[in-house]
Amino acid sequence: MSTSTTTRNDALRAIVDAAEAKVADDPDLAGVVFSATGTGGDGVRSEIRIGRHTVVVDEPPALGGADEAPNPVENALAGLLSCQVVTYRIWAAKLGVPLDDIAVDVEGDLDVRGFYGLDDAVRPGFGEVRVRVTLSGPADPERYEELAAAVDAHCPVLDLLRNTTPVTTTLVTG
Repeated sequence: MSTSTTTRNDALRAIVDAAEAKVADDPDLAGVVFSATGTGGDGVRSEIRIGRHTVVVDEPPALGGADEAPNPVENALAGLLSCQVVTYRIWAAKLGVPLDDIAVDVEGDLDVRGFYGLDDAVRPGFGEVRVRVTLSGPADPERYEELAAAVDAHCPVLDLLRNTTPVTTTLVTG
């Protein structure tokens, strides 16, 4: 394992240890609220504020956009991909599994008949999402299987896609 990998793993382990200690002392500190706010732009473009970041979301021309940014479902896949990377890194440090590098490929199948309301038997979201994770490092394959099981059990965005999450919508009119 390289020196930079060891340093990264040590830093992540310190973050995990600090979080575990903080929450053990006061479980109320475990709750975190994430938020985003946004407005519609030209056509189907959205401009979103997430903390101090601005994110643009658009659609390809076939869906009324200018293809100036990823579309919402591509952003959902990107969210899953990046959450997988974070969760693999954190859990590798937590379990002491040496992990030099990680690459993740995600793809999803979407049938637009559900989105356009052309067939009520077709769901508007992904019919299937496939995640391919490639890990490299000096550990035995069994350790990487253990790591993958921990990630599958603890990745927040994977959980969002696998399980029903209550969503409340409030409509405000002018």
